[in-house]
Parts: sequence; structure tokens; C-alpha cells
Amino acid sequence: MLTLEPEHITQACPPPSNGVAHPSFDELLSDIRARSAEFAQQKFIAPDVIESLKHHGLYRALVPRTLGGEERSPRYFCEKVERIAQADGSAGWVASFGMGITYLASLPIETLRKVYAASPDVVFCAGVFPPQSAPAVEGGFEVSGRWSFASGCMGASIVGVGIAPTGLATQSLPRLAVMPITKARIDPTWDVIGLTGTGSHDIVVDKVIVPEEWTFVRGSASTLDAPICRYPSLSFAAQVLSVVSLGIARGAIEELKGLATGRISVTGAPRTADRPQVQMEIARAEASLRAARAFFYDAMDEVWETLLQGDTPTQEQISMLRLSSTHATRAGAEVTRSVQMLAGMTGIYRSCPLSTQVQDSLVVTQHAFMGDITYQNAGAMLFGLKPLPGYL
Repeated sequence: MLTLEPEHITQACPPPSNGVAHPSFDELLSDIRARSAEFAQQKFIAPDVIESLKHHGLYRALVPRTLGGEERSPRYFCEKVERIAQADGSAGWVASFGMGITYLASLPIETLRKVYAASPDVVFCAGVFPPQSAPAVEGGFEVSGRWSFASGCMGASIVGVGIAPTGLATQSLPRLAVMPITKARIDPTWDVIGLTGTGSHDIVVDKVIVPEEWTFVRGSASTLDAPICRYPSLSFAAQVLSVVSLGIARGAIEELKGLATGRISVTGAPRTADRPQVQMEIARAEASLRAARAFFYDAMDEVWETLLQGDTPTQEQISMLRLSSTHATRAGAEVTRSVQMLAGMTGIYRSCPLSTQVQDSLVVTQHAFMGDITYQNAGAMLFGLKPLPGYL
């Protein structure tokens, strides 16, 4: 039996890489773009890239200053993730979990101080479903089980797993038990058509005792008062993923622009960039992407401004966060696919970034946060009706 020692949890967090030269952010993006095939083949983002993301503040951006972080806005963070996703969808997806503090902020304040004692650059991953029964024992809950879709687990320092504790009142949302990643085993089960480099493997835990104060109900009230910790956490969890789709679509458009102006058709036809139909379609793609992006960030900015004024976002505002996220995901995937079609046969080669971008964007649309049920719930609220539980 393994017993979690709370006072030692920060030992799992890698120390700051002092004295190590890191590339500029633009250089990092170029490196990520060049190594996309490497990440897909090994099925995780390389450790040196994770360290560079730490250096550039991705994992401390949202952390409150009281815990040593930078306390940036949701827009700042999502724009960073969007740019990373433009270089590589999997890298953007993994970087998005820099929003971990918005989950962890539901932990007791003393626990949070221990989590962030060593560094604000805590890399969090989670395997939430299915919640596993966790009997109450001396010292907390005995946690065992297997959880899927733990994106970024290969570079994480701590992990949260979904549990259903015995002896506590039933919750409508899952409770997560937090522990060092070293207390879990990663089972490399991730074998998919897109976002391959995210390393969203299974997490296996065997009889780890987690104190109750190291557990929290996902989506429950924050114990911190920073504005980002009052931002609707479940909505933000959807936004940081859907912005990956916007980044991938932008990357696809830029890829086509490079291909279309630099190649002559083997059939003797005009360059792709010189064809009127292609000119019209890329303009439509650009307009669609910009419109979806504007809706996405407008909804985000409105809620953020509400929080900065000390007010509570309305249910209607939160619904627009969810609707704009799903819309951004779908629009990004549609743009990416339409751009690949404009590239002709070039776009089907594995060596062409467009083929990977299409697969990555389609996988984003499959995430549960971005399902059609979002439209049903948003539509119900537009008619003044109640949405289904868990939407807000």
C-alpha cells in the first residue's frame, strides 16, 4: 500500500531550470512546428518543450500572485495557447492545461500553498472519468483504479483522478483526488488518429491513501479570491481546448498560403494562388475563422470585465462562453478541412502539415465539452428555459 504524504507533494515538481538557455517564444514555436512528427511518433510532447513552456510562463500565467504566479487574464492565456496550437495542435492541447489552477483552486488554501510551495510552474493533468469508488480509511481515502484521457501526463508533476468517496454526501460533479504523478502509473494506451502527441494515456493508481484535504469537487467554489479563480471553471475548461481548434485553423490557412504561392501544378494548371475559386474559398475561410474567434474572445472579455468590476457573471453570459467555445471548435475544424481541400493532392501526404491539422481539428470536435448538447442547452436558455444539469 502506498500512502500519500501531503508535506512531500511538492517534491514531484521539477525545480526551475536556472542557468539553462531557452529559445525565444517565436523560436520555440518554430521548433515545435519542426518537431510535430516527432511528438506524434513518440506520443508525447518532449520534456525540453515542457520546460520551455514553463520558462515562457504558460504554467504560471493564471496562478494568483499570492502563490507566486503572474495572475494573467483568460484572454492572455488563450492567445498563447492559440499560437502554440498554430505550430502544433498537440502542443497547444498540452499547454492548455496550464489552466490547472482554476481546477485546483477548490482545494483548501493550506493544501494549495503546499502544492505551489516549490514553484508556481506546477504541471497538472487529470483523469476524471469514470470516478472510482474510494473507501474512507484512516488518513483519508484509499484510491485505486484506472482513468482514461490524462492529456499531458508524460510531462505532469501532479495528477487528479476522479473518485466517488464512501461516507460523503453524493455530489452531482466528480470529486478529484490529487497526488504526485510519481504515485501513479502511466499505461500508454493512446492510439488515435489525431492529437497523437498529447500523450492522453491511462492513469492507474493502486491503493494510494489521499487525505480528504487533498480532494476537491470539480467545479466547486474557489478558496482563492483572485478574479481568475472566480471565472466559471467548467466553461474555461472548454475554452482552453476549443481555442486549440482556432489555432490549428490559423496554421492551416498559413500553410496553404505558403503552398499556393510557391508551387507550379504538375498538370500545367495555374498556381493554386492564381485560381479564382481558391481565392474566393480562402477568403471565406478567413472570414469564418475571424468571426468565430471574435465571438469566442468577446464572450470571454465580457465575463472577465464583469469579474474585474466585482460582479458575478450571469447565467446568460456563462452560456455564451459555452456556445462560443463549441462554435469555435466546429468552425475551426470546418475551416481546416476546407483549406486542405484547396491544397489538392498535396494535402493528403503525411508529410504535409495540413493532413495532421485536419485530423487534430476533428479530434477536438469529439471532446464531450463540445458536443451538440451545447446547442440544445444554449437554445433552451435563449427561450428562457433551464439548461440540463452540468451545463453551467
